[in-house]
Amino acid sequence: HDRTMQDIVYKLVPGLQEAEMKKQREFYHKLGMEVPGDIKGETCSTKQHLDSHRNGETKTDENSNKEASEEKQEEDNDYHRSDEQVSICLECNSSKLRGLKRKWIRCSAQATVLHLKKFIAKKLNLSSFNELDILCNEEILGKDHTLKFVVVTRWRFKKAPLLLHYRPKMDLL
Repeated sequence: HDRTMQDIVYKLVPGLQEAEMKKQREFYHKLGMEVPGDIKGETCSTKQHLDSHRNGETKTDENSNKEASEEKQEEDNDYHRSDEQVSICLECNSSKLRGLKRKWIRCSAQATVLHLKKFIAKKLNLSSFNELDILCNEEILGKDHTLKFVVVTRWRFKKAPLLLHYRPKMDLL
């Protein structure tokens, strides 16, 4: 589930991504299922687009712009659902704040602690997300830490969900 490494390998090995996509489509077709990530069974891929350019086919600007906007819309509708996911339990660690109605969430491993602060502040109607500290194992987490980083460095060898506590920001002066 290491997206960065996967992207690097795909760029270094010519044709590997196309071969993997073809195998995946054949697998799901054999099972009679829709391929995850396809919109309404759409099977157009970047390989088909590249092949048409290699073969000397040219498309009008209007058609290529239409295809580009459809691809962009397809990417925009993903909302990081295809990313690795992290299950989290958000517990209040202070009597000054109330707990969340739904303390269990599942989100992309690429989300940051800052995203969680904004989420909690919005749910609790706080004036600013800067008023919060988020802790894991009694340690304050940096706002730029991704949830994947937190799981790997602070939640090692523990079972899901990742238990995080939030409290009002404390000035340590």
